[in-house]
Amino acid sequence: MDMERTPAVADTGFVVALLNRLDTMHNSVTPVYTQQKQILLPQTVLAEVAYLVGRNAGSATLVAFLKGLSASRFILVALTDQDLVRVAEILDEYADSRIDFVDASVMAIAERFDIKRILTLDQRYFRLFRPQHCDCFEILP
Repeated sequence: MDMERTPAVADTGFVVALLNRLDTMHNSVTPVYTQQKQILLPQTVLAEVAYLVGRNAGSATLVAFLKGLSASRFILVALTDQDLVRVAEILDEYADSRIDFVDASVMAIAERFDIKRILTLDQRYFRLFRPQHCDCFEILP
């Protein structure tokens, strides 16, 4: 599969590792980011990223990321009313597995945009979930 032409949706851990050079996964996520042409970034993920990067990597790293976001490979995506309905369905259907709101929002965005590739370091929930638009997600790194 051509990584550059296949869009992806980013989860929090991927973005945090990308921004924090001291993160143990930084060297694993950087080439994936570099090879991706287009990465959807749900606003729910951005909120978690802002908190974690600000806390762990510092406000200068966070500010630089926010200022450069529009020129990056990331495309900020807001949740629609329909996405929120789908998030609620996912949370209800997978209640026993304790999928959280942000992960469910990543899943809903992937379904809405017919995207199969998820950039995440937290593979468990994304492997468990069965999307409506494909058999399973392709998970990187």
